[in-house]
Amino acid sequence: MRNNRQRSLEGDIQLLLDYLKQVNIQNPGFFYAVQGDEGQCTGNVFWADSKARANYNYFGDTVTFDTTYRSNRYRLPFAPFTGVNHHGQPVLFGCAFLINESEASFIWLFKTWLAAMSGQPPLSMTTDHDAVIRSAIMQVFPETRHRFCKWHIFKKCQEKLSHVFLEHPNFEADFHKCVNLTESTEEFESCWLSLVDKYELRDHDWLQVIYLDRRQWVQVYLRDAFFAEMSITQRSDSMNSYFDGYVNASTNLNQFFKLYEKAVESRTEKEVKADYDTMNTFPVLKTPSPMEKQASEVYTKKLFMRFQEELVATLTFMANKVEDDGLVTTYQVAKFGDDHSAYYVRFNVLEMKATCSCQMFEFSGLLCRHVLAVFRVTNVLTLPSHYILKRWSRSAKSSVALEDRVADVINYYLESHTVRYNMLRHEAFKFVEEGGETVDSYTVAMAALEEASKKIFLAVKHDGRISLVNGHCRENLTRNGVHANYNSEDEQRSLACPLSEDDMDTKIQELSYQLDCANQNCEVYRANLYSVLKDIDDHKQQLSINVQSIKLSLKDGL
Repeated sequence: MRNNRQRSLEGDIQLLLDYLKQVNIQNPGFFYAVQGDEGQCTGNVFWADSKARANYNYFGDTVTFDTTYRSNRYRLPFAPFTGVNHHGQPVLFGCAFLINESEASFIWLFKTWLAAMSGQPPLSMTTDHDAVIRSAIMQVFPETRHRFCKWHIFKKCQEKLSHVFLEHPNFEADFHKCVNLTESTEEFESCWLSLVDKYELRDHDWLQVIYLDRRQWVQVYLRDAFFAEMSITQRSDSMNSYFDGYVNASTNLNQFFKLYEKAVESRTEKEVKADYDTMNTFPVLKTPSPMEKQASEVYTKKLFMRFQEELVATLTFMANKVEDDGLVTTYQVAKFGDDHSAYYVRFNVLEMKATCSCQMFEFSGLLCRHVLAVFRVTNVLTLPSHYILKRWSRSAKSSVALEDRVADVINYYLESHTVRYNMLRHEAFKFVEEGGETVDSYTVAMAALEEASKKIFLAVKHDGRISLVNGHCRENLTRNGVHANYNSEDEQRSLACPLSEDDMDTKIQELSYQLDCANQNCEVYRANLYSVLKDIDDHKQQLSINVQSIKLSLKDGL
């Protein structure tokens, strides 16, 4: 039974690899990697298409990594990396199948994913509540703010405390209030102690574990970090939202890629529809405020509607000055007749910078009603530019961000073994496809392979180290303990002297290295070309939006 299961598993993984190889041939921007020996067909696998990699350039500030999927009968975790686009919709940054969930596997996956995303780590990352994942993230993303998914913890809470939920109908509301509605760490600590005492849970093992981890999932400890959520108190949605309705625990690998492609296509269509609505519909303004008009022209439709809610809500708030040190003025902001639930806004009028105790802007990138109330009483009529995040704007997917990072992309690509391997494999697949077309092309291909094999043998034999200096190649060889730099004055003088047979062999080897160096230079140009292809892909996406707009217009006309 176990042998049959293992053979079937290997067959499914081989189907996965065959699919990825085919996509890799067709799509130059496609990236995939296999942990360990690809020939064994049982290693961990990661992939990301060109759209996923481009999306990361625009929206990679916060990332969700989800291993709660069990997409086939072997319970292999299908692990997608997702984010949020400028319409508040989920976007894909890559996917993986993990044979095991060891720390080493997660470290390999995170490093591979980071290589595919040009080596730029996210500001924040949300994952399942898992100690192994946390350890891997600390090693690969030491500067990234790591959060445990609150939805995942709430779900576990219902499992671990099922008897409490049954015996005490009010427990869920009390737990929610403690986690989501407390305004300070002191208030949370007091509320938590009251909660565990009220329901006699002070010694509950699982509650003790999540309490020790409170800084990574309780709202009041996370409000100073950016997670692209629309409000501080909203309940975290399931991390499965990107593939909901397409992939589930009964999906096998034979079914998976059809459903995967349908999910990606559906998400693309929804983004195109949101782009169309943003460009071709005009929101109804609810106030005469110049700020509201400005926001309607800058933000996407979804984000403007969320901003409009905050702006209109300021009409029910009062902002009273409570302190002024000459540079920064502090305001108490509260609803009319509700001074007990006040927020405090510090406003520097010279720098036009305001911070609120609710920290909504830090958490979501959208100004809260409390800051907007202060802007109203201080006659700030338009949004300062530093409070309009490009990632929430209509121009979020312009190519400027890509152009700024081209140099970093090239450098990281050359330094990454995984990426070099991926690029070589991509070229090799094309070589095999084209070389096998006819007998003549096969003969030429085999001759080229034999020649390339000799050059690779020389490189491995002499352990050559090739580096780039100002875009030019420099070869360094170590022979008999002597570090030799070619193209030196000594070498130039030796060229005027007759060469022995041994020297001739050495010279041939040196010239071979120079040729290899030229090939390495080609890789730099290839990386430059890749960045250009990304921009072309963005342009194609814009054309697709225009086509969809025309189609929708024709449908409306009918």
